[in-house]
Amino acid sequence: MKVYLDNIVFTLQKSGGVSVVWDELVKGMVDRLGASGIRLISNDACRENMFAGRYDAPVVPLENRLLERYRDVRLGEREPFIFHSSYYRLCRDRHALNVTTVHDFTYEYFVRGVRQWVHSGQKFRAIRQSDAIICISENTKRDLLKFLPDVDERKVHVVYNGVSGDYRVLPEAERAGVPFRDYVLFVGSRTAYKNFDLAARAVAASGRDFVIVGSPLSGEEEAFLRGLFPEPERVHAVGRVPNNELNVLYNGAYALLYPSSYEGFGIPVLEAQRAGCPVVACRASSIPEVIGDTPLLMSSPTDAEAGRCLSALENPALRAEVVRNGLQNAKRFSWDRMCDTVLNVYEEAWRRKR
Repeated sequence: MKVYLDNIVFTLQKSGGVSVVWDELVKGMVDRLGASGIRLISNDACRENMFAGRYDAPVVPLENRLLERYRDVRLGEREPFIFHSSYYRLCRDRHALNVTTVHDFTYEYFVRGVRQWVHSGQKFRAIRQSDAIICISENTKRDLLKFLPDVDERKVHVVYNGVSGDYRVLPEAERAGVPFRDYVLFVGSRTAYKNFDLAARAVAASGRDFVIVGSPLSGEEEAFLRGLFPEPERVHAVGRVPNNELNVLYNGAYALLYPSSYEGFGIPVLEAQRAGCPVVACRASSIPEVIGDTPLLMSSPTDAEAGRCLSALENPALRAEVVRNGLQNAKRFSWDRMCDTVLNVYEEAWRRKR
């Protein structure tokens, strides 16, 4: 079985959640199938991505054509092969078995206008014309069948993401290196449905510091935070940080506040749990199936619910139980398990086609 992995997502972002997932998949498939079984489709534009170019597998170079991200691929293979794109492209070779991974439906729920029309048009076409479809959660599968009820459910496979082993509980001596004290952590994008404003208000009301991991703050965000936190030393925007530094921040935090209204999966939830950090999140989309048993699910994304959950963690017994359950829950997810399951999807599609 020959597998072509299309690295097009590396031309679309320098880093990000989809890049993390794709990087783990490429590494796992190279380990499982070897250099003789894997081909990587890349072009010069991929070099900007933090993960590109570090795999021990042959590369099939493609020209960077106009609107390349939306263009079908032709490889000229004369025997059946798997084509798995990182972001909704198809291979038009007659022997190609197309596999598509669907991460979420944020565009369909939260974006309007031309951007949504173009994105959904490409995504829906790829889904409909694929031999196998991978969804990263049961919630994403439900969304897929809601938006595309004509798709054959037998082709849809749920394959959970993993979580890096870089996240772990640190010995007390290493925790002493945490640069902040008594803080709540916010990690990731701050687009509207992530409810960053709610998180900021809840942390301000709690009297704790606020540590923000992600892209630089905008001027509007800085002004908003100044209004909430009269003491500017209580807000720490640290930008994007490598896994080892983020693990230290998880270890030292009072909690990760993750009030997103919609997630395809929610990797930061598991990162925090592996590091022994309590997670406050919303009972919405994929979060309940990922986070496991916890009393810290907000029934709705409101200031009152966030405050309730943060206050509950002041109970030492409850906090210890949440940390213990989180550590156990995170063991359900690994990148090795993800790669093994994806390989099973490939093999099933291969058997069907042959």
